[in-house]
Amino acid sequence: MSKKKRAVLITGYIAAAFLVMGGFLLRLRTENLIRDRYIRHNYQHAFSELVNAVEDVDSALQKCVCATSPSMISTVCTQVYGKAAAAEMALSELPNSCYDLGTVSSFLAKAGDYAYALSRNASNGTGYTDEEYGNLISLSQSASLLSDSLTKMYGDMQSGSITVGELSRAGYAAGRTGEAMRSFDGLGEGFKMIETQFPEIPSLIYDGPFSDHISDREPEMLKGTIEITESRALEIAAEFTDLKTSAFSKGGFINGDLPVYSFTAGAYGGSVTVEVTSPGGYVSYYENTRMISESTMSRDSAAEAAQSFLISRGYDNMVPTYSTVDSGALTVNFAYVQDGVICYNDLIKVTVAMDNGTIVGFEAKGYFMCHTGRDIPEPEVTEEEAKKLVIPDLNILSHAMAVIPTMGKNEVFCHEFKCENHDGRHYIIYVNAVTGNQENILILIEDENGTLTI
Repeated sequence: MSKKKRAVLITGYIAAAFLVMGGFLLRLRTENLIRDRYIRHNYQHAFSELVNAVEDVDSALQKCVCATSPSMISTVCTQVYGKAAAAEMALSELPNSCYDLGTVSSFLAKAGDYAYALSRNASNGTGYTDEEYGNLISLSQSASLLSDSLTKMYGDMQSGSITVGELSRAGYAAGRTGEAMRSFDGLGEGFKMIETQFPEIPSLIYDGPFSDHISDREPEMLKGTIEITESRALEIAAEFTDLKTSAFSKGGFINGDLPVYSFTAGAYGGSVTVEVTSPGGYVSYYENTRMISESTMSRDSAAEAAQSFLISRGYDNMVPTYSTVDSGALTVNFAYVQDGVICYNDLIKVTVAMDNGTIVGFEAKGYFMCHTGRDIPEPEVTEEEAKKLVIPDLNILSHAMAVIPTMGKNEVFCHEFKCENHDGRHYIIYVNAVTGNQENILILIEDENGTLTI
């Protein structure tokens, strides 16, 4: 081939390569533009939804402040709960990994949950206490400030002072590097100003999961106990597992609402972990990760092994409630019984390997957090009176007295009715033994692996 023909061919190949590359780059640019337009639209829609939802929260809280009758309190507080949930959903659609939105998110969660608790109280015919009314005023004022700030930011976005492109680029940056752009654009400055100037949320003590009393909880059972040393904790771990102290490695101290010393060991065919509380010196957690072979024992036999283990470790007056089977192991939930009353807060879970009946799991944090001698009152509502709160379509299978947890980690004394409907589905109806109101309804989900409640 002549040099001239070779040059022509090479030139043609290069030209074709440039054409292909140009087409690829054009296609990539088009796809990026489409994706950018899609992200901008989604972020703009989410921000618009957030502005509207917070405005609705503001309006509903203002109505709460004006409500006086229990029926109206229940209505408007329920509206606050729904609107706050909608605002949280819209907030979650924004690239909040790029901006610190923790204060706003916390406010919406607490405001909605607090209103829900007040709605429950109102359903029992009660109005606001002076403290609750003061809290509502503070929450309403905070909601108004938040709504005004977000509305201004949205106006700036509409006018072009802040562009949605800044928000979408922030989303790209977070997805690409995992780092926040925070205050590098106008929107970030707006969010930062909201967070720094947001008024302090009042301390809310109520029956709900976001109540401040929950984060301040101390383990009831461990109050007044002495702090133990790590060496003493190691001895307790060895006694609990029937191992020598030399078998363990120290895992360190884990702080939290239940401070513990952690230890690990290779034993019983697996990796063993034991946690011992620093106040009091109780084993709160044990796990053996060994592989479990084919089951050779029945569920009843495994449950008996779990009960025997608890008794051998000093836990009397515990009754099995529900159990599940997973990967060849039976986990039994035990609850404490005081004077014939089941205390569901005082919970211990024991897991038994069904190939040989050994204990491979123990968890007692719930027990230590809640266990105490209770002053259980005499029922003001009799069993027969409480039965009237169970619909005739349900067949009552059993009755017991129980102390059950509320959403706010408090307790209420109840009649417990286990029931069955015409389809064979099982329910548990709890009736307050003091007020006579229905306190809770659980649905039992039962299959060959065990029972769950919803």
